[in-house]
Amino acid sequence: MTPFLELARARKSIRAYKPDPVEEDKLQAVLEAGRLAPSACNLQPWGFVVVRDAQERRRFKAAYDKAWFYEQAPVIVAVCCETGAAWVRKKDGKNHGEVDCAIAMDHMTLCAQDLGLGTCWICAFDPQAARELLGLPAGVEPVAFFPLGYPAEEGRPKQRKSLGEVVHHGRWGHRAAK
Repeated sequence: MTPFLELARARKSIRAYKPDPVEEDKLQAVLEAGRLAPSACNLQPWGFVVVRDAQERRRFKAAYDKAWFYEQAPVIVAVCCETGAAWVRKKDGKNHGEVDCAIAMDHMTLCAQDLGLGTCWICAFDPQAARELLGLPAGVEPVAFFPLGYPAEEGRPKQRKSLGEVVHHGRWGHRAAK
């Protein structure tokens, strides 16, 4: 197995964190991984809001009411999209800003795993509360959050469909011969 596949296999959603602070160089490495992510037409419509202050983090209860998120993890990162700066597919008007932000977030969560840090994708938040907490201007949308810190748990075992269940050949529904 390649080192990357080992990293991808090892990454899990962490919902319990140690109180240890995240070192500045590790935080910067995680953010740099997001900055280096590819985006449609290289427009990079993302912005990352970092919240480290404990009192500020507690305010995030209004957006996502899980104590492990706003009390335990020493850092919260919000991935936001400047929708007007994103590439839009001409044929149907699909804005790819959220796709770009998801790629950046995935780069960051994998980098965090590589550095011994834990994360958890948070998308089930109140978007209006998040907008207010982050002070987002019009045209900037919160896409996802992730807590960042040292894991106090191993995380749940991954359960993934087999390649045979998710890979199609040529057209949807065309599976490889078994």
